[in-house]
Amino acid sequence: MSTPTINRLFPGFESSLREEINQNSEIRYFKAGDELMKTGQYFRSTMLILDGLVKVYREDDQGNEFFMYYLQPGEACALSMVCALKQEASEIMAKAVKDTEVIAIPLHFMDEWMTKYRSWAKFVMETYRARFEELLRTVDHIAFQAMDERLEFYLKKHQETLQTNIIPLSHQEIADELNSSREVISRLLKKMEQLGKVRLNRNSIEIIKLS
Repeated sequence: MSTPTINRLFPGFESSLREEINQNSEIRYFKAGDELMKTGQYFRSTMLILDGLVKVYREDDQGNEFFMYYLQPGEACALSMVCALKQEASEIMAKAVKDTEVIAIPLHFMDEWMTKYRSWAKFVMETYRARFEELLRTVDHIAFQAMDERLEFYLKKHQETLQTNIIPLSHQEIADELNSSREVISRLLKKMEQLGKVRLNRNSIEIIKLS
């Protein structure tokens, strides 16, 4: 395991905690498209993201997806931590958007470190808070905004997360994640293109200027 990478991504961890992570955890690699978590899965470890990008989402009985948030290097999934600590089955899905590298920490260490290391307890609580705030923003946009506003928020979120103006998603993929139809999303994107906000390409969208 790369100690410099851990130091860079988790600078608040005590040196002794980093040493324990090195000694007791393992590195796992996932290709783009691989599933990291499935609904109904029980966790034997929690994962910290070292490299790549992970999409966290819900899936209904018909296979429709509801996008929740992304996980980037230096982050962990709060919902998986909750399920792990309570030994409950996962109610979320997680998929690698890019080739991804994670640290897998066995469950009993996660619980032990909560009382042993202040920096670990702080990291876990900040992870809970960040994901809760992220979910609140998502719920606000679903509950209080029209679909065109939700779509613009969705694209801006991807632009910030991916750090690129090229969003590599098809109209159908966007419709699935926004729980809409491809026809509605295509119509709204076409309107945005006419307003000079985006440029539509095959299976991708180029962001020109969003408000």
